[in-house]
Amino acid sequence: MTIKFEYEQLEEILFQSSYPKGFVSSNDGGLTERYYSAEMLRGLGGYKEIFMENIHIGYGDMQLESITEVNFKSEMETVELHFALAGDVLTQDAKSKREFLFGGNQHNIVYASNFCGKAHFPKRKDFKVFEINMSPEFFQRFLPENKKLFRSFRQAIERKESRPLSPHNYPISPAMGHLIQEILHCNRKGIFKRIFLESKVTELLLLQLEQIAGFDAAKACFLNNHEIDRMYAVKEYLERNLDQAQPIFQLAQRFGTNEYALKTGFKEVFGTTVFNFWQSAKMNEAKKMLLTGELNVSEVADQIGYKNPQHFSTAFKRKFGYSPSKLR
Repeated sequence: MTIKFEYEQLEEILFQSSYPKGFVSSNDGGLTERYYSAEMLRGLGGYKEIFMENIHIGYGDMQLESITEVNFKSEMETVELHFALAGDVLTQDAKSKREFLFGGNQHNIVYASNFCGKAHFPKRKDFKVFEINMSPEFFQRFLPENKKLFRSFRQAIERKESRPLSPHNYPISPAMGHLIQEILHCNRKGIFKRIFLESKVTELLLLQLEQIAGFDAAKACFLNNHEIDRMYAVKEYLERNLDQAQPIFQLAQRFGTNEYALKTGFKEVFGTTVFNFWQSAKMNEAKKMLLTGELNVSEVADQIGYKNPQHFSTAFKRKFGYSPSKLR
């Protein structure tokens, strides 16, 4: 299986890579890692990939200097879990002329068979994408049958018709973002890394399918792209300031909106309140700190903004069902 990128008006191959059928790797632990510089697209950053049996993981973090359009051709038959973390990209299927548009903070699942077309990258400071490719046979083991949308997608795979699972994209939830970060920052090696990645990939697919299955068009998010970007900016600010209480009215002022718009917009995009998100993020960070074994419970409590370790222990147990001292 081969993927090739080239500039449309130049006979210049920018990138070409081959993969064994089913992504089977003979390296340590059945896992292979590669890295490509974004210089091929005349930008900064790069693209990292990991492949193992039935699964390919890719992460691109690039800064493109100008509007970029490239032709690409893939001999792969794959189902891709696509997460556009930042930036916009428009791809067009050369055969069907079908367009796939992803804005920042959106995800969907796409089937592609011998896909040939163009990719258009508008000029933007940051472009980040996270994608997981699976063999169709492997993916269909997890695809539910109890929804017309899923049955239609299975039929498209059987017809080898390239298309997204859903006609519209979905917001990346905080839980999905957390899993993506766990995958990207996994420090395990060999077979242990493979086991970890396989479990997290399956969990990420579960979250996607649950969100798509539970989607109610009547309750869809009607925020525009600017408003959605603002909610993600609030989310990132909260994650950078876990140790500081954030009154709603101050957050609203900081991000140029009002309390009502912030409360309703944040709930629409992330499915939870600002406070509940902040509290959950604090506990998840505390759990990671405790697992390293470098800090005791009181030190972790102080790091995430609790003056009273007992209050921290109560909140931690409420979140996870066991005390931080047990985990420690």
